[in-house]
Amino acid sequence: MNFIEDRPIYLQIMDEIIQQIITGKLQPGEKVMAVREMAVEMSTNPNTVQRSLQELERMGILFSERGKGRFVTEDQWVLTNLNQQKITQVITDYLSQMEQLGFTAAEALEKMQRFIEEESK
Repeated sequence: MNFIEDRPIYLQIMDEIIQQIITGKLQPGEKVMAVREMAVEMSTNPNTVQRSLQELERMGILFSERGKGRFVTEDQWVLTNLNQQKITQVITDYLSQMEQLGFTAAEALEKMQRFIEEESK
């Protein structure tokens, strides 16, 4: 995984796991990689991975079973909420970037619609 400098690594790991859940690469009830295995795969410190996983547990996105590991929640409310939060984040980021370029929200929406129409041709 390629980490960016201006954001803590544990947050980037959390985002990656959330992305995998939203896209279906990690299914509800599926076991998540062990801390050391994930640390090796992501080329980072196991303590950083542990912090990420603990935070995801605290948020109710993952849960632990003693002696078995960590798993993705099967709580549909949590998963739906997670998906909605991600959608809101993406839209907010887009509108913020467009505002920095001098466009209003309505203009940003119009440009998005035009882009989609062009792409579907």
